[in-house]
Amino acid sequence: MGRIGISCLFPASWHFSISPVGCPRILNTNLRQIIVISVLAAAASLLYFSVVIIRNKYGRLSRDKKFQRYLARVTDIEATDTNNPNVNYGVVVDCGSSGSRIFVYCWPRHNGNPHDLLDIRQMRDKNRKPVVMKIKPGISEFATSPEKVSDYISPLLNFAAEHVPRAKHKETPLYILCTAGMRILPESQQKAILEDLLTDIPVHFDFLFSDSHAEVISGKQEGVYAWIGINFVLGRFEHIEDDEEAVVEVNIPGSESREAILRKRTAGILDMGGVSTQIAYEVPKTEEVAKNLLAEFNLGCDVHQTEHVYRVYVATFLGFGGNAARQRYEDWIFANTVQKNRLLGKQTGLAPDTPYLDPCLPLDIKDEIQQNGQTMYLRGTGDFDLCRETIQPFMNKTNETQTSLNGVYQPPIHFQNSEFYGFSEFYYCTEDVLRMGGDYNAATFTKAAKDYCATKWSILRERFDRGLYASHADLHRLKYQCFKSAWMFEVFHRGFSFPVSYKNLKTALQVYDKEVQWTLGAILYRTRFLPLRDIQQETFRASHAHWRGFSFVYNHYLFSGCFLVVLLSILLYLLRLRRIHRRTLRGASTTTLWLEEGLPSQKMAA
Repeated sequence: MGRIGISCLFPASWHFSISPVGCPRILNTNLRQIIVISVLAAAASLLYFSVVIIRNKYGRLSRDKKFQRYLARVTDIEATDTNNPNVNYGVVVDCGSSGSRIFVYCWPRHNGNPHDLLDIRQMRDKNRKPVVMKIKPGISEFATSPEKVSDYISPLLNFAAEHVPRAKHKETPLYILCTAGMRILPESQQKAILEDLLTDIPVHFDFLFSDSHAEVISGKQEGVYAWIGINFVLGRFEHIEDDEEAVVEVNIPGSESREAILRKRTAGILDMGGVSTQIAYEVPKTEEVAKNLLAEFNLGCDVHQTEHVYRVYVATFLGFGGNAARQRYEDWIFANTVQKNRLLGKQTGLAPDTPYLDPCLPLDIKDEIQQNGQTMYLRGTGDFDLCRETIQPFMNKTNETQTSLNGVYQPPIHFQNSEFYGFSEFYYCTEDVLRMGGDYNAATFTKAAKDYCATKWSILRERFDRGLYASHADLHRLKYQCFKSAWMFEVFHRGFSFPVSYKNLKTALQVYDKEVQWTLGAILYRTRFLPLRDIQQETFRASHAHWRGFSFVYNHYLFSGCFLVVLLSILLYLLRLRRIHRRTLRGASTTTLWLEEGLPSQKMAA
């Protein structure tokens, strides 16, 4: 006689067998096979469903991360579903020097993994346009009348209130963050403006708005937020998925006893505005940096998790923005020319027919400098190389090693294994007129800048009138493009010491079709603890939930117990059938034996 054996090695070794001798005849054929096959099928099905559901919960995002990132870029331009109760919202007001802009962000419920950040993106209206609004002038214009600030900012908040679902207002954080324009005000005027906001806004709006939600941020904070924003959009805070991604080993401060963390290499940023220039990039723990130039922070929701701890070098240089640099340059021209005229008895620049020859202006353009009631006349010569040479002293570099603009210390950059993104003037200088935004190449850029500077102004104007430049390029851009190209080049290569062979700079206005603003980094950083709320709520629901479908497979111990119960039940049922069969055999053993041999029983013979 044969014996059918069934073994299961999960979670321990279980074994039982079904013998044809020990089963009733009806179980020796079809029914026995059906039971065995059913047991095997049930076991396989339970194992399959457990693996599938667990992987769906913990591994689906990581398995399809590249597709998910692509899908996120596509869905990010879709209109936000305001009817979805699981969508959360946040509002940030950027109060700059020339105006204020409000950004409305949204994100779905956190996925419950404490290692992942919130999936924050810009909210889009029914027409798929970003929910953004700008007003002028800057908030600092109300320094002497702070009581008018609330009225000034109300149109922005009304705009946000119309787009955020009413039921979500009370749980929607509102941040009003002021930058350079407010920094230059006396502290008493800053406090008066902020006090008016903190007093009046809660009366008229239901947004989540506390005292810490309105402040004047430092240049360092602004740089950190910009760095967070670009790396978040690039996906550099996500987990490593394949061997093709660039990774680095990072030793986290305060965790000397732990092994180095392997994570994605982050990108650095360069940002040149009208007044200031910034640089920010991650530095290793071994690099000593002064506290005023270093930001250490944890983007994760759990302070005990060090996976998202970063050390970022951030330096801001006031007076090194494009417009401020041109003003400094013109001040130097005026003072230097006046002094030379006095010493040499000349009249350079004092009349249109004896202009100062400016190598940083396009060929044959005429310009003027007004100072102290005097006018100095300029005429461009369009000499890019001479312009670069002339403005080099304005970098304020020192002879010391590892210094940048103004002699500020700069940690070493591993140029071969680094990546930088250039925003604002870095993008405008390369794209608006020269139409070469994107991957930066020093040789190509230099040639294009030289050609532009050496082109007669009349020809440049004709090209402008024909619409050959970017739509937002104006005559001011055309006039000072030559100077700003030289300034950007010198700041990047001489000020920050990037070699002319550097190939890993991308100048950009948008990344993945999204305009990257420091406000994105700000809300990501300031809402970093919110996932704990969703995780705690999920834990609470799970601990009080009843049996629902196949949710029990999330706990493999519970699944193993259930699987064991099923197998034991089947085994007990078979043993019971066996006992019944034995009692039947004791009463009719002879009859059964004769029937199996094809002989008549004794009773039949009698």
